[in-house]
Amino acid sequence: MKPIRLPEPPGTGMETPEIFTGGGANVVRRAVAIATGSPSAHSQCLGLVRALGLADNLTLYHVTRPSGGINEWLHFLPVSMHKLIDQLLRQLFRNTRFALVVQGRRPYRVPNAGYVGLSSVLEVDTKRIVATARDTFDKEGPTLVVACGWDTISYSSSIRHLASDNVFVIQIQHPRSRLDRFDLVVTPRHDYYALTASGQQEVPRLFRRWITPQEPPGRNVVLTVGALHQADSAALRLAAIAWHDELAPLPKPLLIVNIGGPTSNCKYGVDLARQLITSLDNVLDSCGSVRISFSRRTPKKVSDIIFKEFAEHPKVYIWDGEEPNPHLGHLAWADAFVVTADSISMLSEACSTGKPVYVIGTEHCKWKFSAFHKNLREKGVVRPFTGLEDISNSWSYPPLNDAIEVATRVREVIAERGWTVG
Repeated sequence: MKPIRLPEPPGTGMETPEIFTGGGANVVRRAVAIATGSPSAHSQCLGLVRALGLADNLTLYHVTRPSGGINEWLHFLPVSMHKLIDQLLRQLFRNTRFALVVQGRRPYRVPNAGYVGLSSVLEVDTKRIVATARDTFDKEGPTLVVACGWDTISYSSSIRHLASDNVFVIQIQHPRSRLDRFDLVVTPRHDYYALTASGQQEVPRLFRRWITPQEPPGRNVVLTVGALHQADSAALRLAAIAWHDELAPLPKPLLIVNIGGPTSNCKYGVDLARQLITSLDNVLDSCGSVRISFSRRTPKKVSDIIFKEFAEHPKVYIWDGEEPNPHLGHLAWADAFVVTADSISMLSEACSTGKPVYVIGTEHCKWKFSAFHKNLREKGVVRPFTGLEDISNSWSYPPLNDAIEVATRVREVIAERGWTVG
């Protein structure tokens, strides 16, 4: 589903005088977020910034790769090298018959990040970020830098290297090597699946040295259950108000179905769509209403089957992908969820509500995805969706609260440097 830029929760109206917060140069009051073009990367950065109360003073940057033509085969390269090669190829083959191979059929463009609700998002500029952090340190205090995604690693590590006295750098998602380049690394527990007994059994001994991570998490690593996100309690209260007129009158219980798409660690096709249809048909009698949403990764053949089956059903509404996005409203007003097993982000959001979450397709998952689902089941926050459920029978659990727990650890580590988060 399309990401949504959430408003910062309203404050109490009472600010702590600077004299009690340690002085301007010791208080972190601003944040820089660096994300890839992935909606999940933006959401994770913004979720942590919100949990730290810094969303009102946030500058968001993104890292983009050239797209089209031969560029689709160059994503294995570091992003800086990829951009350099793209520029060279464009200059060499401009106005030649090979231009189409280099650029592709679609015009070259750098995608913007308007979908997160900002008027403009800057392409990351390491020199600018470092200069600002240094030049304004005495007046504005330290800068919190939060980055997420493989392509952001070189930028965030460079910022810390060049301005270590002025910044606190957090890298979300495991960088695979040299974790000491960052002040903190935030990553799901299942990223360390390769070091578990089950993980070791799945990897032939010959290849174990190539599987990362190689070492257990160190002191600068914060482990989460799932993905960070922006759907905190304040955001859901606002969403409940915003979507009241549309969702409150619906017959209860309201079942929300979130459908993702296959990934390398969770492969499926129309077989899962047919399984979902059968199971939904079996539980419709216990539902008052059903609302279905697809993500950007949902294959058309999967969505077409779902549309064909349920488009005319009086209890079922299928979101057409047009704005406004009802995702937060669904999280706020749902009585229960069904989520496909491929999406850690959608599952993490649903499990933060404390409401029943049913998962379909876990049998298609492997490697660390299977470890993630096992962890959720052991915590009692999800159950398999079999089609035998009575949706009117509710159950609950302590909601997942990864962003708040990470924010608590961030404050502790920052305090060790003599700083506080304002």
